[in-house]
Amino acid sequence: MSQAFWTFTILFGTLINALATGVMFAAMAAGVPAAAAILFHLLPLPYNALALIAVWRSAKTYDGSGFWATAAQLAAAVWFAAMIVL
Repeated sequence: MSQAFWTFTILFGTLINALATGVMFAAMAAGVPAAAAILFHLLPLPYNALALIAVWRSAKTYDGSGFWATAAQLAAAVWFAAMIVL
């Protein structure tokens, strides 16, 4: 669960979303139509959903404390919502 949460969700997911947001702003500055710029911003959405599902499923099989499993699920869901905006 820790690899799914920390590595694939928090580290890689946040980097991918920050890159997509940067591409969106660069596209808008270059005069690309707004719809295309928004598409650039939303491109990581399938990865985000996959990362959320991975954390959710791995938390269900986590052998440690149920608190940490639930905390990881909640944090991944909040992260997912935040990445749509970021």
